[in-house]
Amino acid sequence: MKAPAGSALWLLKHEVRMLFFNSGYGSKKGAATRGLSKKAIALWAVITLAIHAAAYFMLSKLPDGTMQIPHLLIMGLTGVYAALASLMLAQGLKASVEVLFERGDMDLLLSSPLSSRGILIVRLAGIVIGIAGVFLFFLTPFAHIGLLLGHYRWLGIYPVVLATATVAASLSMLGTLGLVRLFGVRRTRVVAQVLGALSGAMFFLLSQVFANSSGGFRAKVGAWFAPMLAPGATFGPDSQVWLPGQAVLGDPRALLAFSLVAIAMFALTVRFTHRFFVHGVQQAVSLVRAAAAPAGGQRYQFGRSLTHVIIVKEWRLIARDPQLISQVMLQLLYMLPLFFVLIFKGGTQVAGIAAGLTFLAGSLTAALAWVIMSAEDAPDLLHASPSSMHTIRRAKLAAVTMPALALVSVPMLWVLARDPRAAMLMCATVVASVTTSALIAMWCGRPAARGDFKKRSKGNLLSNTLETLNGFAWSGLTYLLLMAGGETRFPGWMLLVAALLFAATIALLLAAWILRRRED
Repeated sequence: MKAPAGSALWLLKHEVRMLFFNSGYGSKKGAATRGLSKKAIALWAVITLAIHAAAYFMLSKLPDGTMQIPHLLIMGLTGVYAALASLMLAQGLKASVEVLFERGDMDLLLSSPLSSRGILIVRLAGIVIGIAGVFLFFLTPFAHIGLLLGHYRWLGIYPVVLATATVAASLSMLGTLGLVRLFGVRRTRVVAQVLGALSGAMFFLLSQVFANSSGGFRAKVGAWFAPMLAPGATFGPDSQVWLPGQAVLGDPRALLAFSLVAIAMFALTVRFTHRFFVHGVQQAVSLVRAAAAPAGGQRYQFGRSLTHVIIVKEWRLIARDPQLISQVMLQLLYMLPLFFVLIFKGGTQVAGIAAGLTFLAGSLTAALAWVIMSAEDAPDLLHASPSSMHTIRRAKLAAVTMPALALVSVPMLWVLARDPRAAMLMCATVVASVTTSALIAMWCGRPAARGDFKKRSKGNLLSNTLETLNGFAWSGLTYLLLMAGGETRFPGWMLLVAALLFAATIALLLAAWILRRRED
């Protein structure tokens, strides 16, 4: 259906095309016009079949759809819904910042004959489609298989996902515009990205804290919650807390409540934020901020070395980029469960914790190396400078490796106070993992734009593969060495596997050097 130019449907079709184009799954020659590439179609087809197969395996074990639904299933679905809702909110916050401040077309739209209210409606609807599309792809196979097996109630997944995406998009837009009022446009970009990372990781972190706590603590929590789950209690079977689980299973009253809340949230968001939406966008477009002149005139400091200047420069560039901050922070958040395990369970889990920290430190180093080395904004200027490129590369390597080593030093000090030998082994493997990850990224990295940080995994298959294998090899070696350290006699099979893993790390580093990108 061809929509008239200038209509809301015409603008919405453009929003959908932009969502598809930014997803990175289009063909290389004109993703917005030629659709999915053949490889992407094949990949998504395989993933779709795999999800349907998993859904069939899970739902085939349920009783007939006409039977009474167990309350335990409703509780479990409510917990899953809460986790997915937090992910939707995180995705909505990032999308709101992007469509308001980073796409760069809002000034053109507001100066066009199009209604500003219509622009807000379309942008909000585009965020809803972007959020719902991902979750519908992964969750609707359960509705399809449920219908095939007679569990027609699972069709409630469709309206629940759409309603939740609408509420998440509305809350995200309200939150983003509220942050603009409180902090201004510049700080809002950073704060919204950080809040998005926190909301997405919140349920994962809470679940890991509870799972890795002591058995006595879990027993106390269970005893405290047990009376609340009894019939007639606060969280009993008839409580409205379990409404999301009932809606997923197709309860008509729950679905009606979800739909009404979603429609009301969308309408209220458009009605009460329309004027401030225009004001906030105009503030972002017209914002020109010049650095204030220092008191007493410009002062120059020539006492710093070239290495120090490069390190500080790279760290400042990262600190000024809100997207990079949120992405790196999200990666660091997933290190927190390892610290909780270390505190609550102590030495019994040191080997596993050390292996996890080794892998995460290497992956964090690889991410920073991509930003600092591959996404260098002025490579020609560096090559034309009178400084030696070897000196510049060494300084960049230091800027890449120091943050990961500084973060890992905190848990290593904890281990050092309890098991100095394990701490020394852990220190050696972490330093080796960080160093080799940085070298692989420096040798095999390709020039890229800093804005493509999210898509870095698709740009250089060789570098990503070598970095991942290197991380697994060093983490496995760390685990074996620390496990063997607790044995009275070093087992032969551990010695053999450890030797193979160490040889693999050397081979990967050698392969990266042989396949390194040679500069003109």
